[in-house]
Formats: sequence, C-alpha cells, structure tokens
Amino acid sequence: MAEWSTACPDWAARLRAGKSIIPPPIFPEEAERGLAVLRELRIIDAPGSPTIGEACAPWVFDLAASIFGAYDSESGRRQITEWFVCLPKKNSKSTIAAAIMLTSLILNWRQSAEFIILAPTVEIANNSYAPARDMCQKDEELDELMLVQTHIKTITHRNSGANLKVVAADNNTVGGKKAVGILVDEAWLFGKVANAENMLREATGGLASRPEGFIIWLTTQSDDPPAGVFRQKLQYARDVRDGKVIDPRFVPVIYEFPQEMLDAKEHLDPAQFAMVNPNMDYSVDREFLEREFRKAENAGEESMRGFLAKHLNVEIGLNLRSDRWAGADFWEAQGKAKGLTLDDLLERSEVVDVGIDGGGLDDLLGLAVVGRDKITREWLLWAHAWAHPSVLERRKSEAGRFRDFAKDGDLTLVAHMGDDVNEVAEIVARCETSGLLDKIGCDPAGLGGILDALVEADVPQEKVIGISQGWKMTGAIKTTERKLAEGGLIHGGQPLMAWCVGNAKVEPKGNAIVITKQVSGTAKIDPLMAAFNAVTLMSLNPDSNNITQGFVEL
Repeated sequence: MAEWSTACPDWAARLRAGKSIIPPPIFPEEAERGLAVLRELRIIDAPGSPTIGEACAPWVFDLAASIFGAYDSESGRRQITEWFVCLPKKNSKSTIAAAIMLTSLILNWRQSAEFIILAPTVEIANNSYAPARDMCQKDEELDELMLVQTHIKTITHRNSGANLKVVAADNNTVGGKKAVGILVDEAWLFGKVANAENMLREATGGLASRPEGFIIWLTTQSDDPPAGVFRQKLQYARDVRDGKVIDPRFVPVIYEFPQEMLDAKEHLDPAQFAMVNPNMDYSVDREFLEREFRKAENAGEESMRGFLAKHLNVEIGLNLRSDRWAGADFWEAQGKAKGLTLDDLLERSEVVDVGIDGGGLDDLLGLAVVGRDKITREWLLWAHAWAHPSVLERRKSEAGRFRDFAKDGDLTLVAHMGDDVNEVAEIVARCETSGLLDKIGCDPAGLGGILDALVEADVPQEKVIGISQGWKMTGAIKTTERKLAEGGLIHGGQPLMAWCVGNAKVEPKGNAIVITKQVSGTAKIDPLMAAFNAVTLMSLNPDSNNITQGFVEL
C-alpha cells in the first residue's frame, strides 16, 4: 500500500478557506526541478509576456509540483500516473496544458519519446499548441533546442528526438501511439463522441510500457448533463476525492461548490465566485465575471445554466431550453424519492397505471409506471427504456449517453427485436400480479405487437387503453406540470428521465400545446411520453378495483 493518499475529504472546507486541494509532491526535489523549468516559460500573449513564475496563481505551481514530484528518479517510475483537473473557463487551462507538457518534454530522458496533447477538435488543438509554440520561439535558448513544425503541430527536442504533438482526436491519429505523457484537453467534449472510450484506450495504451508515463485530464464542466467517458471520469474523480475509492495513483482536482451551497443558492453570490475560480484576479477578471453573471440573470434560465456550467463549474442536471416544457422547471426539485425502484413503488402504492410509448428501430421503447401512494396520495413515477443496438449507430452523438443509462440500470440494450416488448410485458405482468394494476395506456398506432405480448403474459386485454396523441395529450401534459409544481408528483431522480424532460420541446396548437417526437427532433422523449400516457389514466382517479371492460380509446 502506498504511503500517501490522494483523497481530499475536506475539500469543501479547503475551498471555502482558499486553501489548496492538491496533494503535496511525493518527491519535493523532483517537483522543484520541474518547477524551475516551468517558472521560466513565458506567456507570450499576456501583457508584457511575463514568465509563468511571475503571472500564475499558486494553484498552478501546486498542480505542477504534484505532477513533477510524483516521479521517482531512482526507480525511473512515476508513483502517481493520472490527474483529473476540472475547473471553469478562463483559468489559463490551455496555457497550463502547454507549459506542463513542454516542461515534461524538456525534462524527459527517453530517446524519441512521444508526448501528446489530445484535443477533441482542431480549434481546441490550436488553442493548446499556440502557447507551446510561442514559448519556444520567443525564448532564445528554447528556440535553439526545439524544432517547431507548425504545419503538423509538433515540437521536437533536437538532442533526444523526443517530441510533443498536439492532435485533434480520431482513431487514425491516436492508433498505435506509445506516448510517455498524454494530456486530454476539454475531456467533457469526448463525452459526446460515440467511440471516445475505445479511442482514448488506444491513445493511452503505450503507458503500459512507460513506467514514467502519465495522463492528465484537463476540462471545464459540460454545458449538457455529463455523459460518456467524461461522466465516468468525473464520478470516479469525486469518489477518489471523497475517499469512497482508494486509488493513490489518481489525483482528483475539482473546483466546484459543495452540494449544500448549491441547495442554499450561495453559489449565486458573486462574493463566492473566487472559490471555484483559482485564477481569480490573474487570468480571470472579477469585473468581467460579475458582468457576465448579470447578463445571464437578465437573459433567463437557459443562459444562467450555461454561465453556471462554464464559469462556476456547476454540473447541469437538466437542459432547460427557451422552448422547454413548463414541467421541466420543477422536475429536479421533485426527485425526492432517490433510487426509487419498481418494487418500492409497488410497495408504497394503492393503485398503479402503466404507460408505454415508442419502440421503432430509431426509437427508444419507453415504459412508465405511475402509482398513487396509499398514505400521502402523492403520485410516484418510475420509468425504464429499451433500445436496439442500431440506435447507437443511428444516433452516434448520444451513444455514450445511452450506455450511461444502461449502466444506471434505467435502459436495456436488447440484442434482438422483440426482446424489448417481451420485457415490457413481464413488468406489466408484475404490476398485474401485485393486484394494483388499473390500466395500461399506449399510443394506438403502435399497439399491435405490445398487445400480443401483454396477452401472452396473462395481462387482461380489457385493461389496455389506447391514449390519443397530439393535441389531445394537452390535458395530461398540463396535469403533470401542475402535479410537479404543487409537489404532488415525485420520482427517483433517474438521469434517463431528466434527459428526456430536457429534450421535450413545446409547440402551441391553437388553445392546446403539443409535445411530440417530431417537435423534439432527434432527441428522445419516449419514456416521457409513456409517463404522459400513465398520467392520463391516473388523472381519472382510479379505484384499486376498477377495471374497464373492453378496449377503449381516450
């Protein structure tokens, strides 16, 4: 077991007090060796082109010391190999990336070694390359030592043949790499890339034969709910930071507000902005930040969420667009039944209604169960979805998110068409066996296969109700809005449903409103539509023994 710990369970108190959340170096002499080089590098695009030693906040040197000071010169092995750094925009992220990687290139002893800054786009790659290029070309000693090739974004050490490359990521650029050091810039954007996990595995595979190797994840918070590889890394970093996972080779550095401050709205006080902006009054201008905050306040909720994500590192749990469904404003607050399962819902309910929607090759098949609490009479909501693997190909931008939902247990990726319908029928049969099932509401257009599966699962056909769609759903939509706003509908905070609610777009139709898949475009809302079907039935105030005879369309 390592003699050091990378956990920081008192991180919130440290941020409040303005103290460092970065662990000290294991080998102080190695840390100082690296810092001596780093401090002399110049920030060319800053007024007066100061050195990093003159122009950067203390946290930069704490981070650099942690990285350089993790190297054991006697064994040639780096004792800490991975850093995850998440901080808001304008905190000199690109400059820090360039400086740390250039310093690593200068200190490197391995002949023909490769160092890589991996960016998700060409533009972001340019942002990281330009500072490194300028640091070399504007310094006489480095200009002589380094060969700068701007057309291929490569800096080569003339003596060792080692090089630093800045590349925009794809399978062709990262395949077969044997890098000593890798810095992944703007990791949040990789969460939107379908094959990002495999691509990054390919890029980092060379570390297995490079005991001095390292990888640094450097990112801002996502402007969408975190997804894919970024969501995985962010959650893992939080778990290591909080001591839930012991990993002495991983350093989490996350500048974010603790949940209690978010709940109390303290993060909206400009006096607290410096808490998560470690470069405040260096590269982050306090007056600019406060002005942007006031502009976001005036622009509305959507603009404010963008500001909070990018400038205060607040994680977005739900997208709120200007044309959003009104119920979205109350959705997160009503996630009071954290971790609610179907078994929990059946245990607490006196009667339940089921809604089903979707199921095409390009769709999710959504199922929602709404139960009425036998004590409080609150409505409880639980949902699940099924997707055919073809959806991952057709909607590559959302493939990582679907896999996240599958890991959460809220979505099933079916191997064969028909398995989804059969599993839906099994769940409905569980509700029927419990003695609580009132009715099942479905879109009449997609009823055939579902009805057959339900009958085969011994669910009474007379309980299946066709729910009219389009403008006729206005009543269910409005009822759900009111129940959420009044606090009468609660759910388990499923990320799947938060995503669907964020995708829902409203279109006025005369005196009615419409939420349809056509209005929402490629974004999936099937489980939410299933919930509206169930709400349609529950709003009829069913009795637990009420059974509708014959097929009915509402």
